[in-house]
Amino acid sequence: MADKLTKVDIITSRGKFEELKKALGDIGIAGMTVTNVLGCGMQKGHKEYYRGLTMDINLMPKVKIEIVVCEVPVDLVVETAKKVLYTGEMGDGKIFVYNVENVIRISTGDEGKAALQYDDRNR
Repeated sequence: MADKLTKVDIITSRGKFEELKKALGDIGIAGMTVTNVLGCGMQKGHKEYYRGLTMDINLMPKVKIEIVVCEVPVDLVVETAKKVLYTGEMGDGKIFVYNVENVIRISTGDEGKAALQYDDRNR
């Protein structure tokens, strides 16, 4: 498999998702997996009051966007996400970049770059 496959995971606040999805679409990212997740980092959560009791809310609602790229440069994906998500405040999120050994499309048996391509043959 000659073409390099890279997975980019982006974890950020839910409020920025639509803007990020549009920006990624503008650079050619069509496929992604999106999951609502809970997490904490440096923010350490916050306090909420429920029926007069103080409750520590340690896990904040976030969204996790998973993308596997081959054609679009990884640096472009990362820079696009950073540009959209940056506020300079804690909670902007994190970006993780991984090497991917292989991708297999179950319906066709295609592997590698071919498994990420969508054409009439795959419909």
